[in-house]
Amino acid sequence: MDVKEIMVEKVISIRADATVKEAVKLMNEYEIGCLIVAKKGEAVGIITERDVLKRLISKSKDPEVTKVSEIMSKPLIVGGPDMYVEDAARIMFKRNIKKLPIRKNGQLVGLITLSDIARVAHIEPQIVKVIEELKKKGWLPSERMKKVVDFYIA
Repeated sequence: MDVKEIMVEKVISIRADATVKEAVKLMNEYEIGCLIVAKKGEAVGIITERDVLKRLISKSKDPEVTKVSEIMSKPLIVGGPDMYVEDAARIMFKRNIKKLPIRKNGQLVGLITLSDIARVAHIEPQIVKVIEELKKKGWLPSERMKKVVDFYIA
């Protein structure tokens, strides 16, 4: 199964110089857990709920003045729409990420999450094999990734 078959095509982005308050407002408006961060029209990072918790709230920073670029995850790790879902899962496990933006010809065309992958695992047994293979090789998911994998696959 290719990534393009399960990826979300509508990806919401935000400027790198926007405030975290603006980012949170946008995430709430669209009911999403991440935004792609753009600088001069190019995707340069990703801001997730986890970034807000770890790099803003826990450090008592002010969301009205803190810029998205200060707390975003970078560099942006991406996949391609024609890659197999199993390969996307490998990248996510190896890089310890739960969201993988999808780029084609330099343009952002979608986003796939670990939850998306876990949801299709029951119809695509190869994905389960890949996850088991990764575990055997020592690429164990972090606790936050493990919850998703265990919920859908275990």
